[in-house]
Amino acid sequence: MKTHPTAVARLTLWGVIPAKAGIHACVMVSAALLLTACANKPVAPDWQANAFAALKSFSSAYLIGNTRLADLEFARAKLEISSTGRADLLARAELTRCAARVASLEFDNCAAYQPLAQDAPASEQAYAAFLTGHWTELDVALLPAQHRALVLNAAADTAASSPKNPNPSAAASVLGAMEDPLARLVAAGVLLQSSRLTPADIVLATETASSQGWRRPLLAWLGVQLKRANDAGERVAAARIQRRIDLVLQVAQKN
Repeated sequence: MKTHPTAVARLTLWGVIPAKAGIHACVMVSAALLLTACANKPVAPDWQANAFAALKSFSSAYLIGNTRLADLEFARAKLEISSTGRADLLARAELTRCAARVASLEFDNCAAYQPLAQDAPASEQAYAAFLTGHWTELDVALLPAQHRALVLNAAADTAASSPKNPNPSAAASVLGAMEDPLARLVAAGVLLQSSRLTPADIVLATETASSQGWRRPLLAWLGVQLKRANDAGERVAAARIQRRIDLVLQVAQKN
């Protein structure tokens, strides 16, 4: 049974289907949507394959902390995509980068995407709103299932809580059910922005980055843990976390 490319694109949108190796679907959505060729279709043009490869390399380099290579690969992807003159495709690529940044707790309101937003499809506009925490008028139906559940649970939390008695547990509990590690980190980053993340899920996000060997988000989440430990006066825990940070930085500097 052949799978229609449109169905594949919808399923892979923002991480619904986890990748089998290396880069995970959440960050690879632009590449998945760029490559729409199927067995019963003409061979895809070179720009699609080149953009796919560049976005894949960007994501890998960015997450392991190789900023120079990540910048080069993303520039290569943009060059390939710009040859089409399609702002909607470039918007997808920029959201790919924004998602990786959110996973690493680098929040900039998806600044590079904003000039392209007016030409982006509704699904990309919805995902941009999700990434930046603008959920008030968000069309949840346009999000992938795993992130849709996150928004719906957060809305339920808001309705059931008060400023004096916040209840982020339901939204955060969705994280543990996410199989794709990068989708989980993106969701955790979004929840952290809006103060909806529990301490247990900060640990989950940290260990998710650690298990994948993703130095950039690992250092970011360890930094969150360190600040919490210092604020609570937990000196032993803070020292332990600082040793982990030093270890990651020491090895990175040697390489």
